[in-house]
Formats: sequence, C-alpha cells, structure tokens
Amino acid sequence: MAHRILIVDDEGHIREVIRVALKKAGMDVIEARDGKEALARFAADKPDLIVLDIGMPEFDGLDVCREIRKISDVPILFLSARDEEIDRILGLEIGGDDYVTKPFSPRELVARVNVILRRLSPRNGEAKAGPAALSQGGLLIDPEQHVATFAGTALKLTAIEFGILRAFLTRPTSVFNREQLMRAAYQLNIQVSDRTIDSHIRNIRAKLAALACDNVIETIHGVGFKLGRCEKEA
Repeated sequence: MAHRILIVDDEGHIREVIRVALKKAGMDVIEARDGKEALARFAADKPDLIVLDIGMPEFDGLDVCREIRKISDVPILFLSARDEEIDRILGLEIGGDDYVTKPFSPRELVARVNVILRRLSPRNGEAKAGPAALSQGGLLIDPEQHVATFAGTALKLTAIEFGILRAFLTRPTSVFNREQLMRAAYQLNIQVSDRTIDSHIRNIRAKLAALACDNVIETIHGVGFKLGRCEKEA
C-alpha cells in the first residue's frame, strides 16, 4: 500500500513540485493551502507523514505542529526558509522529525521522506541478522518493531533519533563523529549540517534526562560522541 503524504504550503507552485516528486516515487498525496485546512485534512485523511511549511500566514506551520502533537506522533518534515530555525524545528517544543531548507531539491526531499518512512516501518519479510533487541543499561530498542524504552518506560523518539540510538547500541564501545552518525541515521547521501546532528543529540539527552538518565550519550571532545552507561542516576 502506498504511503499517504500531506503537503502543506500556501504557495501552489511549491505544492506542485512536491506533489510531482512524491507521486513519481509511488506515494499518494493530499494537499492543504493553509494551517487550518491542514488540520482538517489531517483529521480526515490520516496521512503517514506531513511535509509542512513554516512560513504560512496566520496559522503557521509551528502552530499546526503544536496542535497535531497534542494527539499524534505522525512524522513531520518541515520546509524552512532559514537555517537559523533548525534548533527550534527539531527541538522538544516543536518535535519535527527533519527539515529541508528552501530552495530545495525535490530529489533530496523525497530521499528524506523515504528515510523517515523506512525508519518507522518494520522490515517485512527480511531475515533478522542479529538479536531482536539491543540494550545498554536501562535503554532497550527493538529495531524490528521500532520500539524504544528506558527502565520499562516507552520513549517517544523521532525516526532520526531512533536511528542514532540504534547506531550507538549496535557499536556500544565505538566513538562516532558527526558524519558517521549522519550516515547511520539517514543511510543515504544526504548533506546534513553539524547543527542538525547536535540538535538530535540534544533532544535524545533531554528525553532520557526526563527519566533520570543523564548519561545516555557522552561527548568526546574533539572527536564526537559515544554511548554512555544509560543508567538512572541515584
């Protein structure tokens, strides 16, 4: 079954560019011209992912995301006109999964959509090459079911955050630089800024800190990051 994508942008030519690219990739597309129409289409059509422009008049993309996050964890890929918005877009307050800066390449946008959808979909029919679950301390992830928990409590992770933790847990003693984490999380030749990776790391740390774990990811200064003890602080 084809994935259903909701495109939200007040500019018709941008919706058309995205629509053509996504349909060419075999996806079903629905569209909204503003924030209020986006909420109505989301409720009626239950999309698998939303491509959401930030800079719409009146009810903008951030307002739409806040409303949707009250009831759903559907993946959201933001369209942003400014790189300076990265931290806010990917931060815990907004909860975006990824972003593309305008002007963008339709091919890159489709690639990023595919990365997110692939992370969220269990691999049907694939042979398992290792243990069903990966763990360290109180942290456990099940790559097949896309489930993550800490000390028995479910973690709400974006697709990219899940990919980063999976990379760490697959090689728990290794130090990763940002480029290695980018490749592990996106698994495609996509250019991602250091600030994007840092934002994802910051979000993972914050989500675990809320469960009294302040040692999930260690910074190795001048090199990168490695998996920590993943234990609750006494």
